Amino acid sequence: MSTGARFAPRAVLFDLDGTLLDTIADLADAANLMLAELGRPARSQDEIHSFVGKGIPNLVRRCMTEGMSATEAEIETAVAVFRRHYAVVNGARTSIYPGVVETLQVLRGRDIRLAVVTNKAEAFTLPLLERMGIATHFDAIVSGDTLPVKKPDPATVRLACERLGVAPNEALMIGDSANDALAAQGAGMPVLLVTYGYSEGVPVDTIECDGLLSNALQALDHIVTA
Repeated sequence: MSTGARFAPRAVLFDLDGTLLDTIADLADAANLMLAELGRPARSQDEIHSFVGKGIPNLVRRCMTEGMSATEAEIETAVAVFRRHYAVVNGARTSIYPGVVETLQVLRGRDIRLAVVTNKAEAFTLPLLERMGIATHFDAIVSGDTLPVKKPDPATVRLACERLGVAPNEALMIGDSANDALAAQGAGMPVLLVTYGYSEGVPVDTIECDGLLSNALQALDHIVTA
């Protein structure tokens, strides 16, 4: 890992949950409302934190099966219940991480194109970006159901680059987990990881990347104007 790496990207792609926005309280609320409705015990926020990263179906599956069992039919029902609750609480207790808005403003001021590439479904991604007041910063949004695949599949970041009109090697990915690192690396793009996000219980400093950020503003130290 080269912590002092510098890049001159034409575009920067951001993960959403755990990178731009701290959404864990809403996700935990929706998960526990779902579990209560289905007569199952609540999970701690720390447990749910470690389940976040690969999209809602994976989050729900882990809520339903870690330390207990559930049939595929029960999991399918649970996903629908989760979505119903999450649609209500989405954004209610979410906050923007420190430095994010300033970072987005600086990058836009440099004419760098910006995108969100998230494993969150579009039905929750778009309203959340609007509710948090940051939607207008982005030129493209690739959600977890935009393609048949999610991160870590590099097709997700390639599509974002296509929509931004840049080649993958002209972009930089900023995320919080191995899903982001693998997607970027698979597309031939450098990646920086934030240390404050949701890395599915994996220590972020063990994930191969081009630099670690403890605050979003530190991304600017890695980005030079071409």
